[in-house]
Formats: sequence, structure tokens, C-alpha cells
Amino acid sequence: MLDIKFIRENPQLVKDAVKNKNDKADIDGILELDKKRRGIIAEVEQLKALRNSVSEQIAQKKKKKEDAGADIARMKEVGEKIASFDNDLRATEEEINGMLLRVPNVPHHSVPVGDSEECNVTVREWGKIPQYSFTPAPHWEIGEKLGLLDLPAAAKITGSGFYILKGAGARLQRALIQFMLDTHTADGFVEIAPPYLANSESMTGTGQLPKLAEDMYKLAEENLYLIPTAEVPVTNLHRDEILPEEKLPIYYVAHTPCFRREAGAAGKDTRGMIRVHQFEKVELVKIVHPDKSYDEHETLLQQAEKIIRALNIPYRVRLLCTGDLSFAGAKCYDIEIWCAGVNKYLEISSVSNFESFQARRMNTRFRDKDKKVHFVHTLNGSGTALARLVPAIMENYQTEYGTIVIPEALRPYMGGLTEISEKEKRG
Repeated sequence: MLDIKFIRENPQLVKDAVKNKNDKADIDGILELDKKRRGIIAEVEQLKALRNSVSEQIAQKKKKKEDAGADIARMKEVGEKIASFDNDLRATEEEINGMLLRVPNVPHHSVPVGDSEECNVTVREWGKIPQYSFTPAPHWEIGEKLGLLDLPAAAKITGSGFYILKGAGARLQRALIQFMLDTHTADGFVEIAPPYLANSESMTGTGQLPKLAEDMYKLAEENLYLIPTAEVPVTNLHRDEILPEEKLPIYYVAHTPCFRREAGAAGKDTRGMIRVHQFEKVELVKIVHPDKSYDEHETLLQQAEKIIRALNIPYRVRLLCTGDLSFAGAKCYDIEIWCAGVNKYLEISSVSNFESFQARRMNTRFRDKDKKVHFVHTLNGSGTALARLVPAIMENYQTEYGTIVIPEALRPYMGGLTEISEKEKRG
């Protein structure tokens, strides 16, 4: 959430941000309501001053045993006006807050202006695109042949947009999760095992509500949502808290399933595991001092890159333009890994800095050494998404014999297994 004072003092900057993010938030409407709110406050202050003056007059007249009836009636009338204005003020503030919740974050000055992902900028590339003496197969073909992936069974049980990993496929995913958690915790991230359901207050805090309500699964009879990312419960750990400055920075890591209704809505990447309604993800969250948030953003990006480099998968880092930036994001890098079977890069991680946007919504602050209170900055990044990483390993590590070589970093987590072949096929 943006501070209303910031919007009032920088209206054109905010309007440009809304436009550049392809959003339609009504900034003029907010400013009109803010003007109305300040007018009501001024009226109330004048009436309260009048009420105090009349009250003193009543006291003086009573002391002199003079008739104060007219003054008492006048004070009652003033009190009724104040009550009426207070009601108007509450209603106006509720309307303003509702509109503020729909205003996107302002992009950082280093974010390129652009309408869509075509305007994103490649920051760096790592690794060499593998060359094969055969035509690489997509992961859904490899998975079916080796008994690792069962899409028809998932469709039968649940519907389209879901997958089942079996045998060595399920083991590969579990190995990746454990490898990532071990890597991140060794680097100082505290592991969290959060609930997979979150209430509307938590969803509002991180910016999913009210803007993205249609993208989430909501329980019919309760104020609970299936989490779209571990970012929601983990970042909300410190909602409505004032942290001591010395506790910053805070680093968290969590593995959870993620649930998203919008999967496949664009009509692309609908085959296999690439774009699904439920997937596993390891998420990294940082809560930091505002003065250090962009340094922390760069190191968070490096933390996510560390996983992909350890698995020796080629990737590129892309700086998102304003039109591709999320509602809550101030700046975001995407990490895209190469997938040989589909012959293209696929996003596997988004590493975002939200500055104080989420913190204002969550009321998460810190107290400095001078006892002054400030909003923290929040950051998060996928570290990483399994529905893209598992296919990347299947496709990039496939052999001409139809087997999958296990990356060296994962072999200790696979019981020393070096290759997945039809021998591991189960079911």
C-alpha cells in the first residue's frame, strides 16, 4: 500500500506508475476523497473548538448563576454535528482505504518502462546450451516412458492442470526439495513449515487481495484461501509487529505446495508440468532495513542462482519492465532456465523487492536506536519452483538411450543413484 501523503505529494509519479504497470487505479478519485476527508477533519476541529468555547461559557454562567439554557442547547447541536461529521469521516476513510488497496506499487527508478515481457532486459546469462546428437524429447514424453509422470491419472482424480509424479520422479522432486532447503539453511535462512491456508487479512497483507481474488482458491464456508505461494504465510509472520532494529535482517525459507486458479489461462505451456494449478516450491523471504533492501535484493537473487548453478543448468537473469512487474513489486528479476525438450527458456524464479508496500499493508515496522518507528522492507524469491525444475532436469539431462542422468549435487539425496532408467519404473 502506498502512503496517502506520498500520493498527495507525488500525484503524477503515481499516475505514471499506474499507467506503466497497465493498471487502472483511480488516483484522481483517491485525491478527491482525500480532499473531502481533510475538509471534514477541519470542520470537526472547528466544531470541537466551538464546543470547548461554549462549554467554558456554560461553566462561567453557572458560576454566576445565570441562565445557560441557550448555550446548553447550542452545545448539544454542535455535538450532533460532530457525531454526523465523524460518521462521514469514517465512511470516507473506509472508501479511501479500499481504493488504496487497489493502487499498485511504484516501480524503482532502475526498472525499464515497457508494456510487456518483450521489453524485459537480459542482465546476464550463465552456462552453455547443451548440444545433442539426437532430438531432445519434452519432459512429458520422457516422464511417461520412464514411469515418472502420470498426467492422465491426475486428470482423472482432479482435472486438467494437475500432475502426479511416481517412483523415481517423486524421489527426484523430494531430493530437490531437500537439497534446496539444506543449501538455504546452511546460508543462514531459517526454515519455516507454515499452514497451507491463509485468511483474507494475510492475503491482503502481501497484496493478493483484493486485486487478485479471482486467481486464488477460496474455501466456500470459511474466510480461508489456499496459499498461492509460501510468501503469504511466511511474510505475515510479523504482521502487526514492531521489531527491534537489531533483529534485522530476517531470512526465512519454506517449502509448500502452491495453488493457483489462473494456471493455463493464457492458453500456452499447457502440456506437462509447466503451467499447473498445484505445484511445489521452495520460497525465500527477507525482512530488512530500508537502507539495505536493494543490496539484499541482489544477494537474494544470487541465492536463487546458486541452486541452478549447482545443478549445472543454463539460465539467464531478466530484469522485468514496468508492464510485466507484479502489482506489489517495486523491482523484480526473473531467472529463466533452459529446457532442451521444449527448446526454450522457462521462468523458474521471480526475485522481488516490495520496499515498504507489503509492510504498510501488514503494519510491520521496526524501532531504531532513537526509538523512532519505521516500516520494514520485504523481499522474496523462488528458490525454486519444482514444476519447472523437475522438467528441466528431465530434458537437459536426458541421454540418447532414453535415460536421465542425475546431477551430481542430487546424488547423495537419491541414495547414490546416478541415472534413471526404465529399471526404476514402478506402477
